[in-house]
Amino acid sequence: MESKHSILFWIIFALFAGAFLFGWFVYWEAKNQGLGALSGLVEKLPFSESLTGNISAIGFLADAVMDTDGEDRTYLILFQNNLELRPGGGFIGSFGILKVNDGKVIDFAIHDSGNFDGRIPDTIAPPYPMQETLGIKSWKLRDSNWEPDFQLNAKKAMEFYALGQGGEVFDGVVGITANVLSSFLRVTGPIEIPGYPGTYTAETAVIDLEYQVEKGYVDQGIEAGERKSVMGLLGDQVLSKVRDLPPQDLFALFQVILDDLNKKDIQLYFTDENLEDQVLSAGWAGAFDGAAPDDFVMAVDANLNSWKSDAVVKRSLRYEVDLSTEIPKAKATIHYEHTGKVRDFMTKDYQTFLRLYVPDGSWLKAVSGNASEPVFGQLKGKKYFGALVHVPLGASKDVSFEYDLPKDLDRNFYDLKIQKQAGVNDIPVSIIITKKDGTKMTQETVLNQDFILSKQ
Repeated sequence: MESKHSILFWIIFALFAGAFLFGWFVYWEAKNQGLGALSGLVEKLPFSESLTGNISAIGFLADAVMDTDGEDRTYLILFQNNLELRPGGGFIGSFGILKVNDGKVIDFAIHDSGNFDGRIPDTIAPPYPMQETLGIKSWKLRDSNWEPDFQLNAKKAMEFYALGQGGEVFDGVVGITANVLSSFLRVTGPIEIPGYPGTYTAETAVIDLEYQVEKGYVDQGIEAGERKSVMGLLGDQVLSKVRDLPPQDLFALFQVILDDLNKKDIQLYFTDENLEDQVLSAGWAGAFDGAAPDDFVMAVDANLNSWKSDAVVKRSLRYEVDLSTEIPKAKATIHYEHTGKVRDFMTKDYQTFLRLYVPDGSWLKAVSGNASEPVFGQLKGKKYFGALVHVPLGASKDVSFEYDLPKDLDRNFYDLKIQKQAGVNDIPVSIIITKKDGTKMTQETVLNQDFILSKQ
């Protein structure tokens, strides 16, 4: 099914417009005055130190889109609904195909993933535990983001697209979570839709839309086939407000786009190695860091048959490590709080396949709070422990993994990296370290980006 007017179209249109509005300025400044002009530009604009460091990446991306030598560039856009969390960001209910030529959007169409998946042969067995929990017999595009690494997911999505006899060859892939809509509304302000009740705000828009297209349209006498027309109307309102933004708000829009990139709510993959190197360096590639030295932790959830329950599931991480013993020991506890009270069209008991990624050579000693026997695997030089977890409505649950770290872990200059999963933000993290000499240190943080605790 193809749509030219959905909210997702306007989100991606505004995304590219906002990002490349600034990119265009940077590109032509460099083109007309030389790359040296960028240093003066940086001094004049209110850039943070981290943003200044990404100017090179912005320039490369702007160049890729703004100067294509008259050739089309084609991108696959994956819309990931993180109300139904998956390892790469969220369930891929739809995807878009975007074509640009020398900075102009020449075509953009959105397709229903479920419809497209019907064209893909039932030849690829799904990864565990999709078949056991979802009852699917074959792996398809809508579930292609099964790894916490966007490069792998992007390549898998393109592979499934080709298996479905899609006719495009892609220059890159963009992954976008539903949080991006909220980001835009934080800049444009609340929006009302003529003929529809309520006000769509940054805090409630995603849930309100979910209700409107699943339940609200019935009470309003709207035909089922027209229930998603509200999305196009909302998109018109968002676009109208973006067009009217004053310059300072356009810069604010650019800043929230950068924030979404840093949070992995927007993830980028390019087939061009130079461009891919740039987004990897900027931290916008959604990359899993298999090369991270010393200690490493990443908790990754996959909502399996829990509907849109991630809207009301909160989680936190407590990580304890003891470097004073002969073999260093660790305990990672993921706390889930299911704030939903009643089963409804969005919410029921929560079921997730939890994977904890740790240094290779770690050895699991005990696990608690799990609903299935642990399984094990590898990704890019790291090991994972995995298990199904059930959290009933209104309940809380702690899932703990206790394990030995590699004996050769550097305990004199201890480093720890905690990676963040795309699609879930504001995760409270507590770190408790018993040092080699027996003294303790604690660290509290909120995980919105990858976190590094270095040389303790």
